[in-house]
Amino acid sequence: MIRRRSTILLALLLALALMLAACPAPVAPTTGTADSGAAPAPQPAADPLANTLIVAIAEDTASYDPQRAYETLPSIVHKVTYQTLITFPADSVEQVIPSLAESWEISEDGTVYTFSLDPNALFSDGSPVTADDVVFSFNRLANVTGNPSFLANGIVSVEAADEQTVVLTLEQPDPAILAKMVFGGFSVVNQAVVEAQGGSAAEDASTADTAETWLNQNSAGSGPYVLERWEPGVETVLVRNDNYWGDAPAIERVIFRNIPESATQKIQLEAGDIDIAFDLSQDQLPSLEGNPNVTIYQGLSDTLVFLKGNQNPEVGGPMSDPLVQAAVRYALDYEGIRLLAGGESVTPASMLPVGFLGAYEANSGIQRDLDRARELLAEAGYADGVTIDLAYPDFTFAGVNFGTFAQKVQADLAEAGINAALAPAEVQVALQAYRSGTEPFGLWLWLPDYRDSLDYVEFLPAGVVGTRTGWVDETADAEILALRDALRVETDDDVREGMFQEMQDYLMEQGPYAPILQPGLQIGLSSRVQGFIYNPQWRVDVSLISKQ
Repeated sequence: MIRRRSTILLALLLALALMLAACPAPVAPTTGTADSGAAPAPQPAADPLANTLIVAIAEDTASYDPQRAYETLPSIVHKVTYQTLITFPADSVEQVIPSLAESWEISEDGTVYTFSLDPNALFSDGSPVTADDVVFSFNRLANVTGNPSFLANGIVSVEAADEQTVVLTLEQPDPAILAKMVFGGFSVVNQAVVEAQGGSAAEDASTADTAETWLNQNSAGSGPYVLERWEPGVETVLVRNDNYWGDAPAIERVIFRNIPESATQKIQLEAGDIDIAFDLSQDQLPSLEGNPNVTIYQGLSDTLVFLKGNQNPEVGGPMSDPLVQAAVRYALDYEGIRLLAGGESVTPASMLPVGFLGAYEANSGIQRDLDRARELLAEAGYADGVTIDLAYPDFTFAGVNFGTFAQKVQADLAEAGINAALAPAEVQVALQAYRSGTEPFGLWLWLPDYRDSLDYVEFLPAGVVGTRTGWVDETADAEILALRDALRVETDDDVREGMFQEMQDYLMEQGPYAPILQPGLQIGLSSRVQGFIYNPQWRVDVSLISKQ
């Protein structure tokens, strides 16, 4: 028995020794120095969104082809996926500074511009930016005849003097040519890449160029980001350009989410689901005050919200009558509209925003006069009133809910005997009708393509907006045609200021427009966002942003 118990005990001790040998030795406490040999202390899990910026915005994108795009979100995207020869400082639009061009010279007669390219500039595929790429891009802008092609009007030629030198020749002096060239339509694209995808800069590019489909899902620029994908109506995604020739942005990925409702933007900002909310309304701000996780940027936008009739009787019907157009201007409750917008919103006197050269002071235009509006209607033969559809895009932009403001306009006009039936449409559908000039009467907005009052000559006969309202040379009087043509070439700012005031005086009395609002800005930011700078040209350069 003793021997058996000893055998069992020995076996148990042996098993226990084997078990202990298989266990790791205990780790002695360490001081945590680099040479202690100790394993690093556990780290907190990384925040998956720390290197991602999420921006909520009411998407208005029709194209991401830089020579075709003309809307607000593409201007934000193209600012960081492409580059222009010159640009503005991040926080100003008062002067142009180098970008792809490191310097330039202007001839004495103001018609020849010679640009010297920065030899360090690279496209996202690592190839150098050359003068040939610039020539291709500018000619493509002119010849695809997209929405921004008019900006190239007046350019006689663009030539590559050598690999790093571009010579731009104008038909006549253009006081706004440098400001125009900051616009994204003048983005320099990688010629080899775009041509490989069907791109063309030839005179028949309007039909021969087939690169838009590819450019809607990819980019071929030299900016700090590249376009990863665009899901229309859902989101646009950018990723950092590994071959960027400048300082790399802090944020690796930027997502622009289409959130057209300001209420939803506010909720998601408060919840931390987004970093920037572009379309908050003024009435949402009080409930955000005191929230340590949210900051608000406020200012006056340069957006012009306006009504337009169509000058073509076959399209506009009664809205083509100058007397009815004038009646609309006198029927509107401008102060009520301004108060509805709230914040820093103002009423521009005419079709030139406050702050531009020659613009009249805020709230100094036509004042409401219902009796005068009724007199004008009666004079036009509509003593018993007139009925017309009011078309508008069904979205919120810069805090302006177009449905809400359309209802206010409808109520104002009804008091004068103008019965406006509301006709909202999805943004892209509405844009199609607006740009094709098929709306009899519409509520729309205009952001300047370039930072010069000359951009608003597009509201005059045969301009971009003038054409969309059926206002052409054949139906315009000689006075406004002469003023338009003189404005396009005058370079003395003192003279230009007086001429732009003449333009406003004319449009307050004649023409198919009624300016109703220059809205304030309310942009919501997560408190984690650092480096946000608002710029009227491109709204925000996301490559300057970081997150805490």
